[in-house]
Amino acid sequence: MSGTLKHTSAIFPVQPDELEPMVEFGTFARDLGVRRLWLGQSLRLETHLALAAFAARVPGVPLGTSVALTILRHPYQAAVEARSISALSGAPYVAGFGPGATSFQKQFLGEPYAKPLRAMTEYVSVVRRLLDSAQVIHEGEYFTSTSAMLHVPAPAVEVGLGVLRPGMARTVGEIADVAITWLTPHWYIKDQLIPAIAEGARNADRATTPRVASVVHAALARPGRNLRRLAFAAAGPHLGSPHYTDMLKRGGLSVDPRDPIRGAEELIREQVFATGTAEDVAKVVRAHREAGVDEVVINVCGLYFAEGPKAAARDLREILEAVGADD
Repeated sequence: MSGTLKHTSAIFPVQPDELEPMVEFGTFARDLGVRRLWLGQSLRLETHLALAAFAARVPGVPLGTSVALTILRHPYQAAVEARSISALSGAPYVAGFGPGATSFQKQFLGEPYAKPLRAMTEYVSVVRRLLDSAQVIHEGEYFTSTSAMLHVPAPAVEVGLGVLRPGMARTVGEIADVAITWLTPHWYIKDQLIPAIAEGARNADRATTPRVASVVHAALARPGRNLRRLAFAAAGPHLGSPHYTDMLKRGGLSVDPRDPIRGAEELIREQVFATGTAEDVAKVVRAHREAGVDEVVINVCGLYFAEGPKAAARDLREILEAVGADD
């Protein structure tokens, strides 16, 4: 099945604290034919160092971040890291970024970004121009960079932004290559995010519209399996977060950050946390593709947390095999 999935990827489900589990999972996913292996922001083994170590062990696998937090690195450093991973892996790379929760911003910056869309516009613009080997003279409200990067041959790097709501979607349309969504219903992507991305691209007079990569949480329904427990393990912190629950409410879900358990039940009911048979999950993946999503990223983190890596790998295999007929 290796190399057969054009539109379906996988994400390593947890923040790594050692390399070997990531190598095992990534090799397994590669052999199943995924398009790309993603990794979220890790505060255990640092995300980019973990990806570089993985690339040394398993070269040739396209990689991506969903998403690295901008408060932890200057855009110049971010561009160097992105190109380094592309060069070391020998494969195209997606450098995905996001501002993080306002509480996290406050911990590191003293106060949240007053204008998060402005901050992300500056950040991604500088990273993109540096990767294009442009001489960057930028003295902005949030970031300053007045140097070019030394040239190093490397495969292509796309620059992405995490997107939950239309404002950030328009920003992606203006300046980024990829919109990266997380826990977002496919109908919400179609009806609200993709039109906003297109609007941003038109406003910036861009020749092409950024593509969409969407992370979809999933676990198969098996006898004795507690799906609510798995959904809560996967998305509990997000369901207690005002910006995630606001996004889900915009998508028509009945969620409240004060009641994440009920929120987990709602994710299952609406198939935002995709479950059922492997064919049922494949239908959810297909719905994302039909909504306009270019790359669907399967996330089995609930299983990984609750039942361990073998259970997560088993479900991932069955899901990808079911998806393969449509991909």
